[in-house]
Amino acid sequence: MQTRRLMVSVFTVLMLAAGSLFAADYVVDSKGMHASINFRIKHLGYSWLTGRFNKFEGVFSFDENNVSATKIAIDIDPASVDTNHAERDKHLREGDFLEVKKYPTAKFVSTRVEASGEGEAMIHGDLTLHGVTKSITIKANVVGGGPDPWGGYRQGFSGETKIALKDFGIDFDLGPASTDVEFDLQIEGVRQGG
Repeated sequence: MQTRRLMVSVFTVLMLAAGSLFAADYVVDSKGMHASINFRIKHLGYSWLTGRFNKFEGVFSFDENNVSATKIAIDIDPASVDTNHAERDKHLREGDFLEVKKYPTAKFVSTRVEASGEGEAMIHGDLTLHGVTKSITIKANVVGGGPDPWGGYRQGFSGETKIALKDFGIDFDLGPASTDVEFDLQIEGVRQGG
C-alpha cells in the first residue's frame, strides 16, 4: 500500500531527526480506533456542529525525560470527513470547502515541541489543508502510558487547537460566528521495536 510505504519513509526520517537514543517510536493506533481527530464549528452561532475525520495514519517519537525531542507526523484523508449527515458531508468534500478531489491529502508535521508544565506541552508544527500550509500550535496533555494486554506498550495524549477557515483558503460564508474550527485530538500510539 502506497500510503503505508509513505508512512514508513516519514517515520524513518522523523526518527533520524529526533536525535535521541532514548526516545521511543510509536505508530498511532488509528486502525484499532484508539485515536480520533474530532472537530466542531458553530452553526450560525446557535449551536455546535461536530464531526471527525475517520481515516488517518501517523507516527511519533516520545521521551518523557526529553519532551522537546518529540516528533510527530500525521496524514489525514479529508474525504473521510464525517458529521453524521450524508448530504452535509458531500457538501464539505466539494468546492465550497475541502475540495477533496483537488486536495486529496492533509497532514500535520511538528517543527518544535515545548514542555509547558507537568505532563503538558505546546506542539508547534505545519498543518497542510486544502492545499495551504500554515503553522499552528496544539496544546497537548499526556493521558498515560504503559503495557497493554497483548504484550505491547502504549502512550496516549490529548490535544486541542483552533484554526481560521480563511487561513486555509476556505471562504464559504457561514456567518460571523462560524469562522473558526476547533479540534479535539485523542492520540494513542503503539511502541515499535519492543
